[in-house]
Order: sequence, then structure tokens, then C-alpha cells
Amino acid sequence: MIGYGEIMLRRIYGIETEYGITFSLRGQRRLSPDEVSRFLFRKVVAWGRSSNVFLENGSRLYLDVGSHPEYATAECDTLRDVVAQDKAGEAILRELVEYAQGQLADEGIRGDIYLFKNNTDSTGNSYGCHENYCIERIEDLTRLEQVFIPYLISRQIFTGAGKVVTNIKGTSYSMSQRAEHIWEAISSATTRSRPIINTRDEPHADPEKYRRLHVIVGDSNMNEFATYLKIGTAAVVLAMIEDKTTVLRDYNMASPINALRDISYDLWSKEPVRLLSGRDMTALEIQEDLCERAESFIQSRDVPADQVHAVKLWREVIEQYRCDPMGLADRVDWIAKLQIIEREQERSGAELSDPKIALIDLLYHDTNLQRGLYYRRQARGHLQRVVSDDEIAQASRIPPSTTRAHMRGTFIKAAKEWRRDYTVDWVHLKLNDEMQRTVLLKDPFKSNDERFQKLLNSLERHG
Repeated sequence: MIGYGEIMLRRIYGIETEYGITFSLRGQRRLSPDEVSRFLFRKVVAWGRSSNVFLENGSRLYLDVGSHPEYATAECDTLRDVVAQDKAGEAILRELVEYAQGQLADEGIRGDIYLFKNNTDSTGNSYGCHENYCIERIEDLTRLEQVFIPYLISRQIFTGAGKVVTNIKGTSYSMSQRAEHIWEAISSATTRSRPIINTRDEPHADPEKYRRLHVIVGDSNMNEFATYLKIGTAAVVLAMIEDKTTVLRDYNMASPINALRDISYDLWSKEPVRLLSGRDMTALEIQEDLCERAESFIQSRDVPADQVHAVKLWREVIEQYRCDPMGLADRVDWIAKLQIIEREQERSGAELSDPKIALIDLLYHDTNLQRGLYYRRQARGHLQRVVSDDEIAQASRIPPSTTRAHMRGTFIKAAKEWRRDYTVDWVHLKLNDEMQRTVLLKDPFKSNDERFQKLLNSLERHG
């Protein structure tokens, strides 16, 4: 069993983000996503000999199924690091877009690459933003079902990215882009029947000690504050679940998937959902109850300062949402987007189903700093930030210093400088020479050790 205070309170986080990509000229698609992705990854393949590589900042970049560029952050143990690493993914992909744009121009192919950090495309396909939390090696998932899944379902009020949805019922606005594409509460599937929590057991660490909790219900957040709060509150809720002495209510819902969808359309949290206990609670009430218990929990535990801060922000968001939800437009993506949409409707009289509104819905997620609606708002100082541009630039090049990612990123940088052939993944560092030296990194919390230093030194001796 993991020692109290190690895994229970200090935690490893990571975010995997799949991006949408298109290439068009004056609104007309010129290349398929597969074709434009080949241009996007041309520079990566040139140095990495693959479209699946680990980078010097400890992250992983690859081309996923469906021609979606995917960026997985390095392992982080602070909330600022995970926000900076997540934003670094956007910055790295922007550089690839700029390079690919030049390549296309050189070949006489006119048009613009659009890279979207969202979760759905115009044909109804969904692609994910997956959160990873290192937790205790637990086999009984009862407490996760009773507490963590209801937390995930109800947290849409501050984590949703927002979407205009048109279906047989008409056109309406929802908090979450992913809610309509989730079909189970817990499952080992990821695409065929997407669950809220994926249970495929890939700890990428010592399997006797750790389990990687893979959450795939979340939206991709543009707002740094939303990412900070999403990961920070989840960490505290998981700590309460792991601490068997903490008394938590059973929030198990009678129909979790129906609740997920219903809450997504219940923008102001007016309609309660039925719990298995027979009690009815709104999303706001569930979040309030969990926040109150988290406030008590952090008073009696040595919780990291950033998680304590996340609970404080949690309370502030709940209070603001209760009295005036639109006052969260500087912190919550779905509310910021709704505000832009409503202003356009007031200006032009456009219906929610108008193509102008669909364009706003999409361009909010455009990662281009000049074109994207989120970044245009940020440039005007209308959004709360968590990290600086300098921190993002640093996270694009340098791995977190306090986790296993430090060794991976340092090894990759040194191996490239000494022009050595190497192979890495989440747990292995390997030199592909006659000795085939390999270092196994089973502890994600460890940022250095003697075996790694010997491997690093051998690069220089044989360089």
C-alpha cells in the first residue's frame, strides 16, 4: 500500500488532447484531414522517423486514428505545470502549422490550416480530451462509482466547453461537447462505447503500487482557469475517496448517462437528477456538497498548496454560479462562448441555428492567436490566466523538474545533441547501440536516480 501523504496527496496528472484539423480556401475544403496531417507531421517525421514521438519537454506527440494530432503532456505533480504543459501542446502544434503552411505554399497549394482544440466536427464525430490521474492500486471501484463519477457528471458547470446542438428536438445550447458521445459509466472501451472512466489497466508505472485513472468524459478547455480547476478539484476528490476515514455521501445516480446529458442542457442547474438512494439533487447541489467536504478535508490533511487553492477557487465559482453564472465568462469556456453568441444575436438578430452562430461555436476553439475568438478575448484582457506566455514557452522546451518526465526529456535532449540512436516511452529509456542499455522508470514521482545518471554519462563517453 502506498504511504499516506505520498500518493494520496501528492499526485501525478496528465492531459491527452486530440485536435481537429482542416484545410480550406474561402470556406471550401481543399485537402482531406489525412492529407493536411501529413504536411503537419512532415517536420516531425524528418527528425523522429515516425509520426509518434516523445519530445524534449517530456511530452508525447503523435497522429491518432482519424488524422487527429494528439498531444499528451508530460507527467506533472503541480497544477501550474499541467496547465503550462497543456498550453505548450497548443504552442508546439502552432509551430508545426506554420511550417506546414510554408510547405503547402511552396508546392503551390493555396489555403489555410485550421487547428481546433474542441471535441466534435461538423459531421458528428467526437474526439477526446483525456485526463490521467495516478492513484492507489485499488481493485474495488465502488467509491469511484459512488462519488467520482457523480462528481465528473456534475462538474460540467465549470468544465464544459459549450456547444450549439441541432437534433430532432431543434437547436439548443449545451454545456458539454462530450456529453452526447458517452454511453457507459465505467468500461474498458474508448471508442466503440465511450465510458466516463476507462478501466483499461495501463499504469505506466509499478503495477503493484499504482493505477492510472483514465477519465475520458471531459471537454478540451481553452481557458487556463478551467483546466486548473478541473484537475485540482478532481485531485482533492480522489484524495477523499482514497482516504477511507473520510465520510462521503453516496451520490450514485439512477441513470448516470441520462444525467450526464440532462445536466449538459440544464445550463442554470434548475432540474434535479434522481440518485439511487431516492434523493433528488441538482448538479450545483452535488458540487456544493463535495466542495464543503473538501473544505473540511484540506483543514485536517497536509494537502499541497495548489490543491488548497483549487478548493478556494471551487467555492468562489460555485458562489458566482449561484448568483450570476454569466459572471464566470472570464473563467468558464461554455459561459464565455455563450456570451459571445448572445451578443451576436443581439447585434444581428441571428437565430441559434444561424450559420453565423455555428461559425462562432467553431472559431472559439481556433488555436490561431490572431484568428481564434478565445485568444482575441485573451488579448483584450477579458480572461483570467493561470500561467504566463513565458511559462508556456518554457514548458514547450523543458520538462517538469519534479517528476519522471525530467529524466525522459533530459535524455532525449542529450541523445539528440550527441546524435545517438535511442528509443523512449513512458517507462523506458534505451540506447540503441551494441550494449542496448535500458533504464526502467517505474516510479513517476522520481525525477532522478543513479541509473539514469550513468546512462546520461555514457552518452558523452561514446559521443
